[in-house]
Amino acid sequence: MDTTQLFSLKGRTALITGGSRGIGRMIAEGYLAQGARVYISARKAAACDQTAKELSAFGHCVSLPADVSTVEGAQALVAAYAKHEGSLDILVNNAGAAWGAPYAEFPESGWDKVVDLNLKTPFFLTQALTPMLKKAATDHLSKVINIASIDGISVNPQETYSYAASKAGLIQLTRRMALRLAQDRIVVSAIAPGAFASDMNKDARDHGDEVKGRIPAGRIGTPEDMAGAAIYLASRAGDYVMGSTLVVDGGVTHAR
Repeated sequence: MDTTQLFSLKGRTALITGGSRGIGRMIAEGYLAQGARVYISARKAAACDQTAKELSAFGHCVSLPADVSTVEGAQALVAAYAKHEGSLDILVNNAGAAWGAPYAEFPESGWDKVVDLNLKTPFFLTQALTPMLKKAATDHLSKVINIASIDGISVNPQETYSYAASKAGLIQLTRRMALRLAQDRIVVSAIAPGAFASDMNKDARDHGDEVKGRIPAGRIGTPEDMAGAAIYLASRAGDYVMGSTLVVDGGVTHAR
């Protein structure tokens, strides 16, 4: 048994949506450190370009700005990626949105925006990239990693109805897609993060001392925690993890 290359991503290509900040950026930096060529996408072009410029200090990182909240936008991202690479080893469906409002006032716009980006986009972007993922699956397996949330597993006190439903749906979608894509040598799995400091999780970012008091590990997640989980699933080490969701939350779901 040779374990020296278990976590290597050398020579592999990765496309990360929502890669300009937060969890997406953490994963991008981790993949670069393991030798992957990384392409990040985000809706805001300036932010995406700036992050790619900063991450280029660690390896090959290219900005591909796109709004993947629509099928047309997802297809545009695929076309932009295809100008750089002929195949794709790793797809990370990370782009997401959240919306909170009282039950009696929760708007349709808050439902559609969140469910479209969090649940519909991962399916149709993966569908559009499947030929490239299949092409890469030669001497190794290709990977699709969906970024879910612990809010799709257990219920928090916030009235984020569409977010919770979309993340629970994404966990089930991961299982269903995994069964179908295994025959094409594409492994589908998911990560359910807990508290990581980001624009999406402002409590963890701005009130870390208060938040960590509710976490059994006694701290919020670090970039290394997220990068480690994503590298594991993307590399040879995670080849036999199909359809599962890896919870990375410091134990908080067991304490709720």
